[in-house]
Amino acid sequence: MGLATVLAQLATVVVALHLLGLAAVVGRDGLAGAPSRIQANLRRVAPTLGLLVVVLAVNGIVRDVGVEISWLIGVNVTGAIHAIEGGFVARLQSVAAPPLTAYFGAVYVFGYAFLVTFPVVVYLACEDDRPVRTLLVAYAVNYALGLVCYVCFISYGPRNVTPQAVESLLYTNWPQAQLLTGRVNRNTNVFPSLHASLSVTVALVARRYRDIFPRWYPVAAALAVSIAVSTMYLGIHWATDVVAGGALAAVAVAVGATVAEAADESQPAPGDPSAGWTDRVVAWIRR
Repeated sequence: MGLATVLAQLATVVVALHLLGLAAVVGRDGLAGAPSRIQANLRRVAPTLGLLVVVLAVNGIVRDVGVEISWLIGVNVTGAIHAIEGGFVARLQSVAAPPLTAYFGAVYVFGYAFLVTFPVVVYLACEDDRPVRTLLVAYAVNYALGLVCYVCFISYGPRNVTPQAVESLLYTNWPQAQLLTGRVNRNTNVFPSLHASLSVTVALVARRYRDIFPRWYPVAAALAVSIAVSTMYLGIHWATDVVAGGALAAVAVAVGATVAEAADESQPAPGDPSAGWTDRVVAWIRR
């Protein structure tokens, strides 16, 4: 099984989850008029989306040489983290069972991909552009600060430090997953856990705007917790990485919300003379 097959499996599952999520979280009434709202929101948040694309592009470029840079200027914190935690991850794996491994493996790969993409689609369909703007800015902050941490801190995960006590359960039970994770992860970039930070980010944004999609918040929160636990259960991250990821998420959402609120306050009303010509046309059509 090659990378293309793994990506096809991932895409199929995530698309199916998106359809299920739209039906359960948004509903038929919520989808009415969604295309026009998505188009309007894409226009409004285009600069923010562009920022995220730039951050992701820089992240991808630097990640290829980041390991070498880390060994030149970074600090190896692996020993300190191991000294703090000891055998916590090994004790967590002591309850390992095939059903748990299957669940956490699926959540780590498929659940995570769904969790970070679904709210972008859903929030674009909102009348209010603050949720999607908050989320996109928070994503950019996560990746930007995460990249800085990966360059400044060298940290190996528990499966690499104590292989005799911690098993790499994801790759043991689904070896093909390494074809996917190997494209975006390095053995030295486990602090903080971006899986945890981005998942918690989605949950925090869902909580902040839960009045818009109240059914989404409990789903996002449950998935975020499951993904955070999965990173430790599978032997990929330390608990310290997860806690640091949660702190990073809190900072990212705070920045994202601040930017979104500021943008909302500075945005002219559709009928205002200072509004863009497209907004004035939309306002005229709606009369």
